[in-house]
Amino acid sequence: MSEEPIRMNGGEALIKALELEGVEVIFGLPGGCILPVYDPIIDSPIRHILVRHEQGAGHMAEGYAHATGRPGVAMVTSGPAATNIVTPLCDAYMDSIPMIVITGQVPVGAIGTDAFQECDTIGITRSVTKHNELITRAQDIPLVVRQAFHLATTGRPGPVLLDIPKDIVDPTNPNSAMEWYWPTDEEVVASMPGYKPTTKGHPKKIKEAALMIGESVRPVLYVGGGILKARAAEALLELAELTQIPVVTTLMARGAFPDDHPLCLGMPGMHGNYTAVTAMQESDLLIALGSRFDDRVTGKLDSFAVGAKIIHVDIDPAELGKVRRPDVPIVGDARLVIEELNRALLALGGAEAQPDRSAWRQQCSGWQEKFPLSYEQSEPGQLLKPQYVLEQLRDLSPENTIVATGVGQHQMWTSQYWTFRHPYTWICSGGLGTMGFSIPAAIGAKTGMPERTVWAVDGDGCFQMTAQELVTAATERIPVKIAILNNAYLGMVRQWQEMFYDERYSEVYLSPDLPDYVMWAEAMGCVGIRVESPEEVAPAIIRANSITDRPVVVEFRTDSSELVYPMVPVGRSNSEIVVGPTGGEIQ
Repeated sequence: MSEEPIRMNGGEALIKALELEGVEVIFGLPGGCILPVYDPIIDSPIRHILVRHEQGAGHMAEGYAHATGRPGVAMVTSGPAATNIVTPLCDAYMDSIPMIVITGQVPVGAIGTDAFQECDTIGITRSVTKHNELITRAQDIPLVVRQAFHLATTGRPGPVLLDIPKDIVDPTNPNSAMEWYWPTDEEVVASMPGYKPTTKGHPKKIKEAALMIGESVRPVLYVGGGILKARAAEALLELAELTQIPVVTTLMARGAFPDDHPLCLGMPGMHGNYTAVTAMQESDLLIALGSRFDDRVTGKLDSFAVGAKIIHVDIDPAELGKVRRPDVPIVGDARLVIEELNRALLALGGAEAQPDRSAWRQQCSGWQEKFPLSYEQSEPGQLLKPQYVLEQLRDLSPENTIVATGVGQHQMWTSQYWTFRHPYTWICSGGLGTMGFSIPAAIGAKTGMPERTVWAVDGDGCFQMTAQELVTAATERIPVKIAILNNAYLGMVRQWQEMFYDERYSEVYLSPDLPDYVMWAEAMGCVGIRVESPEEVAPAIIRANSITDRPVVVEFRTDSSELVYPMVPVGRSNSEIVVGPTGGEIQ
């Protein structure tokens, strides 16, 4: 005798599907069209975190995904709520972050009539999602949810948006009635015959790569964020130590390889350190692993690493040859490919068969000694140096602290001066460069990893964009810590105006005293601390780290004249890197 079918409405089916996908938390804000879905949340074990702006929901979902590796979930209503979450969608799309966004939509029959709070969410978000879909039948909800999670987390990860008309989730509407079912993994895969990401690298290409590595005397492992997405840090460490090849970690890959490892050269790119930038320029082989030859890394493309052959490994075949044509292209999951590459290298004789690269490593060490990161400490009575603040924050925080940043000078200084020893401890907006990212992202990270210390390093410009989410953190008892490097300017824009616009400072001054960040923090339910002198820095950080029952905001008054160095001027060759205000260009 067959079992009686389980009947429910579309809203109940949506929440049940999320539960079965292992969702533990949803970041969201209710409104008219999504309201029916909010009723079954009351009876669900899923935690809902009520944000103060839909952009915050998206960035929290991103931060959660960065820290945990699991897809973040955000849910908002139609119209302006959907448009408010476009920025996080684009951010996640650029940085390959697995995320599920659920938006409400006007009833199916009203679509196209310019109904209240209607917008073409699918059309608006098509170019900033890995996949998006308007669901028009309640019966389709379980399968489409399963498809969304499969798409977001396999192949090249990314955001998926599901647009849900109100009538298919409203229990008072007959269109929402459905019979519950839960598709199997096989049914999900079969339902998407055109989606077959290649995960296993081609054996012939892997062997070619192993042979090319064995012929190289100045190779560099050029590591991107794909290494973290693939959970490939352990395989990467084995490859580097097997071959004794130096490693550079891009902005999105910080922590993928330990900064204190002898083979680590640090971050390359426009504000990378001299050694990482120059090693890539002078290499005879770049082994690009989960990296995409971003313009911020290459500088002037036709002068980038002109003497280097290229091995390029990426899960996304569209990346191979998009910017630089590889000599050996390998499509596949970075972890699986590196593991096969390690086996191929061992079959060719292992470490003993590798050429002597001691001269190359000595060359890199010489650059590190000659051109270290440096700054001049402030004199008594002067404003704080941001680099000093970050060194203290790094040294006084727990070993596995997660640090998130906004975008600008503070982001670059954090990447430069923090020592990343563990993967998944660095969260930032890379490809899109989204100001206001760090506070909601830190809240999402702390939600997913509640036992970890989470610091958001922000600039005063970024802080003013999304600070209202600290009300969310205080209300939900999510004790993140915020370090504001307040230099009273849009610092990176000011730096460009100083260097390239003859110090014509147009619309970059923000004021050091307005708003009062301590009062603002306290008004949002946080502890507010102001630091103005070097001797106050350490005590403030120690105090902030000791507070675990509410968010903490520490305002550091920093020197606005401090610039981020090294720097490769836009449009210039990486060989023209400027190491400091008096260092000039390196020829």
